[in-house]
Formats: sequence, structure tokens, C-alpha cells
Amino acid sequence: MAELRTQEPTEVLDVLGRVCPYPLVLTKKKLQKMDNGTLLKVLCDAPASAEDSIPKYAQKEGFGFDSVKVEDKGHWELYIKKS
Repeated sequence: MAELRTQEPTEVLDVLGRVCPYPLVLTKKKLQKMDNGTLLKVLCDAPASAEDSIPKYAQKEGFGFDSVKVEDKGHWELYIKKS
């Protein structure tokens, strides 16, 4: 499968400026409303969420996951493919 970051996201969720646990909570809520097979792009600048809680949640749910750290902007782009 092609890297998720190269695909057009179905939805974009901006959680910049939010601290744990809000990025994970908002990501879960958004994914619950999305259909299987859709792709969510999350913009996140909270390291604990971007590197730990959101990837672990995606793995536990069996969702596809990819992430990119955008160094010059100081945040991550997280891609979650709901299955």
C-alpha cells in the first residue's frame, strides 16, 4: 500500500495548541464519525500525543497510520486510515 501521507485526506483535524489528552480525545471523536476506508489527517504539536497516544490508539484499533514531523513548522502531520 502506498504511504498514507501521499494520499488525499478525507478530513483534516487541527489540534494545534492542544495538550494531552485533548488531541487523542478529539481524534477519536472525529474517527467515530468517519466511514471505514476514509483518511484523517491530524495536525498536532503535542509530542506526547503525536509520538505516543495517537499512534498507539491507531495500532490498537487496527487502523493504518503514518506520520511526518514538519520541522520548520514545529508540528506533526498524522495520517490515520480508518478500517
